Amino acid sequence: MKLDGIGALVAGGASGLGEATARALVERGARVAIADLNEDRANELASELGDAAVAFRCDVTNEADVEGAVAGAVEALGELRFTVSCAGIGWAERTVSRRGPAQLQPFETVIRVNLIGTFNVLRLAAAAMSQNEPDEGGERGAVVMTASIAAFDGQVGQTAYSASKGGVVGLTLPAARDLARQGIRVVTIAPGTFDTPLLAALPEESRQALGEQIPFPSRLGQPSEYAALACHIGENAMLNGETIRLDGALRMPPK
Repeated sequence: MKLDGIGALVAGGASGLGEATARALVERGARVAIADLNEDRANELASELGDAAVAFRCDVTNEADVEGAVAGAVEALGELRFTVSCAGIGWAERTVSRRGPAQLQPFETVIRVNLIGTFNVLRLAAAAMSQNEPDEGGERGAVVMTASIAAFDGQVGQTAYSASKGGVVGLTLPAARDLARQGIRVVTIAPGTFDTPLLAALPEESRQALGEQIPFPSRLGQPSEYAALACHIGENAMLNGETIRLDGALRMPPK
């Protein structure tokens, strides 16, 4: 798929990995809809990116919100051919601690946002893409989802997060097979430890220590590196049904 001139949607696009992806897509000539729960930040970013970007308030777990963002993207951009789903949250709690069993509600919330929200974006974006005219290769669109290496190397306290991201990994191949007849690809990126707002609150010493755990390069990943891979997935038609670890060969220890 040629990114130049296409319409794209980035869910969770107002910060972190999503913001970097929105910027990278605009740099490559795409027109981008930024969908995010933080409406003010989404509008600020869209204003900064100029005529190539629009913004929508969107809770990925809300069917009407995602329907509205997808429909708005199609109306504003003329079509939707590429979607990157970056919205997500984390939660750390041991299955059983001194306080007793883990709370059920946070587990449900993490699953709802990270897994159900990702599927909500996938299904509605793919439905819109299915109406596109196929390109010369028969492709109507592509969806990039975001998992985590926690899907494979979940640490102590990461049951909710790892389960949610493992669900995204498990979703990838069957979704790609489902959508093959429509000419829509589905690929997931599983990032390692990245320099996102989630880690920005940590002391610099702690951030450096996290980076030093990575074999090479021994530093935190940059959101622009995630964005570069997301864009390449859009451009490479043979990438389909796969989860790609983006982690500098990191394998997370138990804690």
